[in-house]
Amino acid sequence: MPRITPIRWRTLECIFLKDGFVFERQEGSHRSYSKKGVKRPIIIPTYKEVQLKEIQSNMRTASMSRDKYFAYLKECK
Repeated sequence: MPRITPIRWRTLECIFLKDGFVFERQEGSHRSYSKKGVKRPIIIPTYKEVQLKEIQSNMRTASMSRDKYFAYLKECK
């Protein structure tokens, strides 16, 4: 299986939008997304590249598997 690497924030946003998350608000450089059934919102920083730690944290919060992540990543590139 491929490694998760840093990606642009717009690509990460696309991945979570395809998974059913909805943009709620932005505070500074951090955008908040929520989804029914997920207890906490995910936060995507609008940095040129979002680091591995933030990607994995958001995947855990969303209960997103690596397989699903890579399937959405193919669609969003």
